[in-house]
Amino acid sequence: MKDMKIGLSAIVVFGIIVGIGIGCTNYTIPDKNSNKISAASCEGCHTDYKRLIEVHTPDTAPPTGGCGGDAPHVEPYDRVVLRGEGYDNFKASGHYGIGCTGCHNGNGDTGEKDLAHSGDWISSPSMFYEDKCGNCHQGVTDNFATSLHNGTGQKRKVAMRSGLSGADEFDQLPAHQIEGYNNNCAQCHGTCGNCHVVRPAVGGGGLSNGHNFNKTPDMLNVCITCHTSRGGHAYLGVAPGTKPDVHLKKMGWDCIVCHDGHELHGDGKPVDQRYAYTELPGCEDCHQGLDTIPNHYHSMHMDDFNCQVCHSQKYNNCGSCHIHGEGARVPAYMDFKIALNPIPEITGGHKFAVVRRTLAAPDNWKEYGVEEYASFDVHPTYNYTSPHNILRWTERTEVPGPDCRTSCHIRQEGDSLINKELYLWQSDLLDWEVGATGHMTVDGELPSSWMK
Repeated sequence: MKDMKIGLSAIVVFGIIVGIGIGCTNYTIPDKNSNKISAASCEGCHTDYKRLIEVHTPDTAPPTGGCGGDAPHVEPYDRVVLRGEGYDNFKASGHYGIGCTGCHNGNGDTGEKDLAHSGDWISSPSMFYEDKCGNCHQGVTDNFATSLHNGTGQKRKVAMRSGLSGADEFDQLPAHQIEGYNNNCAQCHGTCGNCHVVRPAVGGGGLSNGHNFNKTPDMLNVCITCHTSRGGHAYLGVAPGTKPDVHLKKMGWDCIVCHDGHELHGDGKPVDQRYAYTELPGCEDCHQGLDTIPNHYHSMHMDDFNCQVCHSQKYNNCGSCHIHGEGARVPAYMDFKIALNPIPEITGGHKFAVVRRTLAAPDNWKEYGVEEYASFDVHPTYNYTSPHNILRWTERTEVPGPDCRTSCHIRQEGDSLINKELYLWQSDLLDWEVGATGHMTVDGELPSSWMK
């Protein structure tokens, strides 16, 4: 870890040196105490709020929302204005020395908006991160193609359900389907700038801090803005009846404590899905030796369950999403389901695991010209999940009776089966989910004595 930090420091210093020496453009910034408006340069326009309002192009469509709801609206001129402490910090950084056209291309010597944004101008340089970021941050950009934030696992499922072999064939999908993915799913799966310079699109888009490059992404305005409905929703404990994750409430940890830059940037090794990623943090990274601690529940079930079976609260679910159409036709709801572990080979071999309903549906892409997936059943409609809402004491660990069976095992009381709702049954599935997900349900997999 120490060597890695030294290496990163060297990269930063090298980046500053290189940035200062690669054809920087020293623009003249208008006098802040003058009423004279100068738009003879990129900064001359983007530091002049009145000018930005005059020349801005109104949005023609509302910003793309996500699973957390509609995106907030930020005016076009507020998305691109350079001002405030963040802008001052940007001017003092090595990135500033590169000059606007060093990253964005275009023409930096004109006050005409259309001419400035003409030719090879690009609004989001990090979309071309190998060329635009790699000169200084090659150690990151060389590996980033395999980062989970590139949406590799998501692209894999879309491709395979469409009858292809995996993520490497995603580009062979019909153009309209790729358009749908880019307009919807890719709004959160982004590149360098989406975490370090701008707000996520689902947060309104635009510069987040006066164009300053934020080394550590802001947990609330970056991480949770994208991960609202799943990770953030749970971690903050915002749903009625839930509590903030113990790692937040007791330890005050933000996302980066566990999900550090080395993990998020990728390690250059492609994986089929996120739980196969070797850099993914695990409970055991901090909670070592649990199998040696005198704890009846751990010794009894550690090999059978993932940790969340006992230590998670209810979490958010939704499903059956019409991309750019009706949205989720199974509206968001709080639930807790234990099923057969769909990926035991890469998650410790546990037989049972917590699962969450996904957005998958046979007609996901109907609005983009694909009536139905060709091979929908190749992946289940419930995923292995690790909700970020951990508590030491939950409905399953606070034992009200003589032992833990009271909270977890199914038992007969009169005409009712108590605790049956904790498990995923075939009867819980919609008709079109049975073929894809039936093999994960607990039908016939629990002790027969539980059902009497």
